[in-house]
This record gives sequence, structure tokens and C-alpha cells, in this order.
Amino acid sequence: MGQAGNVFLVFFFFLVCLFSILRIASAGDPDILTDFEAPNNTIDANYFTFKGMRQLVGGEYPTNFTALKVSMNEFPALAGLSVSYAVLEFPAGSVNPVHIHPRATELIFLVQGSLQVGFVDTTNTLYKQCLQVGDTFVFPKGLVHFQYNNDTKEPALAISAFGSANAGTQAIPTSVFNASIFEGILDASFHAKRATIQKIEAGLKA
Repeated sequence: MGQAGNVFLVFFFFLVCLFSILRIASAGDPDILTDFEAPNNTIDANYFTFKGMRQLVGGEYPTNFTALKVSMNEFPALAGLSVSYAVLEFPAGSVNPVHIHPRATELIFLVQGSLQVGFVDTTNTLYKQCLQVGDTFVFPKGLVHFQYNNDTKEPALAISAFGSANAGTQAIPTSVFNASIFEGILDASFHAKRATIQKIEAGLKA
């Protein structure tokens, strides 16, 4: 192959690399080519209104951790708009188990109480913080993280915003121990006896 062919190959390789980098940089909800997505042309302001949060006003506090979500699954008007959020209610001593959001970064704002929060990056470094009312903390997209109300008397309330209309939530305990992974794999992965793994699995199913 002559010099011209080599130049072409280098240029082609550069374009492939550039395209790959741009695809990675823009990863997330795809852009839409209209103002918004709608099922038909007869929508009105009601289509853009979500009333599911009214139950929070004057309602009783839950006895277990509860996440009231507003994603495109609950609010179809969010489709294509790359935004969603959730209200997180933490009774005293409750935890939002270790989990990930595969499609979005999470930005949490603490409204009431206090929360222990943190995430682990891909170098297994833990970044943890104790949030007080008015504090905001960010959990990067796809990283393992948690929230815990370690106050034994007072509840906590937080609002989380997500950079996706459907961030997705994968709870690590449930995904690992309730997914019927081949017997022996978890034993070896956690350097634990089979009886220990079975006890954990039974506890999560209870």
C-alpha cells in the first residue's frame, strides 16, 4: 500500500476514534426532534401535570423506606425530556439499600432530618457524607451508592433529581442474591459458606 493509502487509513482511524468519543460523551437519553413527545394532537395542560405527589400532603409517614417516583413510567409527559425525580421518605433507622441508577446521575436535596450518604467509584474509593437539612449531594451515573437515616427517633425526607426520564434502579442485594445465580458462584465470590449465602437469600425473600 502506498503513502496515500497509509494516509487514508490514518485519517479513517482518526474519524472512527473521534466518532466513538463523541458517542461516549453524548451517552444518555437521546435527543428528540420535537418540543415534546405526545401520543396524539388532542393533549392539553393536564397531560403535563402529575398529581401523584398529593398523597404526601397531610399523609401518614410510612413505616419503611419509601420512594415515590416521577419517571416516564408514572408520568408519560417526561418521555424524551431527560429529567425525572423521586421523593424519598426515611423513617427513623431506615435505609435505601445499596443500588445503582444505570442511566442517570442523581442529585439529592435533604428537606428534613439527616442522612448518611455515599458512593463507591470504580477504584473502590468510598465518598461518604452526613447531610443536614439544606444540603445537596451528587451520585455519579452508574456508581454504587446508598442513603441511610441512622437517627433512631426522627424521620428524614429528601428529593432526588435524575438526568434521565427513566433512570432505572438496580438494588444490589436483590440483584445478587435473588436472581438465582448458579449455586457456588456466590459462595466463591464472597468467600462464604453455602449456608451463609442461603441465609442471606432467605432473609431477602422474607
